[in-house]
Amino acid sequence: MTSHFIRFVPATIAALCLAIPAAAQTPLSLDESVTIALQANDPSVALYEERARALEDRAVADSQLPDPVFTARMQSIPLSSFDLNREGMTQLALGARQAFPKGKTRSLTRKKRLSEAQAERRRKILTERQIALQTRTAWLELYYWQGARKITEQSQAQISDLGGIAEAVFATGRSAAQNVLRIDLETSLLGARLVEIDRKADVARADLIRLIGIANAARPLPDIFPKLPPFPDTKTMQAGLVRHPSVQVFDAKIDARNRDVDIAGEQYKPGFSVEGAYGMRDSRSDFGSIGVALSVPLFTANRQDRRLSAAKRLKASTRLGRDAQLLELNRELGRNYAEWARLGERIALYETDVLKRAKDTAEAALIGYENETADFAELVRAELAVLDTELTLLRLRVDREKAHAALLYLNGENND
Repeated sequence: MTSHFIRFVPATIAALCLAIPAAAQTPLSLDESVTIALQANDPSVALYEERARALEDRAVADSQLPDPVFTARMQSIPLSSFDLNREGMTQLALGARQAFPKGKTRSLTRKKRLSEAQAERRRKILTERQIALQTRTAWLELYYWQGARKITEQSQAQISDLGGIAEAVFATGRSAAQNVLRIDLETSLLGARLVEIDRKADVARADLIRLIGIANAARPLPDIFPKLPPFPDTKTMQAGLVRHPSVQVFDAKIDARNRDVDIAGEQYKPGFSVEGAYGMRDSRSDFGSIGVALSVPLFTANRQDRRLSAAKRLKASTRLGRDAQLLELNRELGRNYAEWARLGERIALYETDVLKRAKDTAEAALIGYENETADFAELVRAELAVLDTELTLLRLRVDREKAHAALLYLNGENND
């Protein structure tokens, strides 16, 4: 199923690109792609809002008194004759009973439902952050393969130029035919590499389609390398992890567990109900009655005590889950910051030293080959080394930007 979809995507995107007017094919920036993804009304986001509203409705419903119970019965009927007028106690009794839950159970249940609704809204914010991270990651991956294709095409052109030099030298009889064949081989290998680049670009674009739709994913990406919003220092980010929505979900759940403990404590109080009845008799005085019924928790060991213990244990487990989530966020923060910092060091090294040396080596190899002081294989290796260096540098830049995006996911932005 997945392989059929991947083969289908490139053809669909190509057809769509032809169908969209050229004016509409403006480059898709990274910021715009995130905005589109967050405004796409993704069902994975909308479902949490529906759950929150459902819990708010339940908060109102669960805080109401139970429905009153109405009764109507004929009582004291003589079974010997079933004559309703024979005995003075025979009557039609109409009654009503209203129960009142124990203690503050209703208000506590309402607070519990509202805390659960808050947890769902925190999950919604968490999902939006995840969508922003996924969109940036997919966009950056597509950007890399788009850049990799350009770099590889340029290298292929350079290799082809070397082929012209090899043919010219071969025509003079100063080199073997294997040099020309080597150029054909390297050109074919670069062609195969381009096919693989296109395959991976299509996969990255398919990931982007899921988030922003086919029409937007079909747009070209700008050549300028993107710049993400800055993030604060690590101490500030670490201190702010308690405000991460994944932690706030646990905070809301802990608040709900607190209400469960309170509700379990209320079950030690007596519950009561008020009832009244009116008895109608034929040609005799009617009867009226009113009373109160109490439910007294006399045997609490295996009911109220167990419920209270269970509520406290669930609260403790939720706190442990919060602590575990904070530890995981701290681990992600340390890992992503270290990756971001070390990749920056490698990028600086490649930009200031490695790439320059690779190009100088290729240029020296070309001069040496023209002067018959270097062989052709060394010249080809030098050109391919430039290609690999440029691809590595682009990959480092993209990976560092991915780590930057992960730090924004942990830290948040725009005070969300």
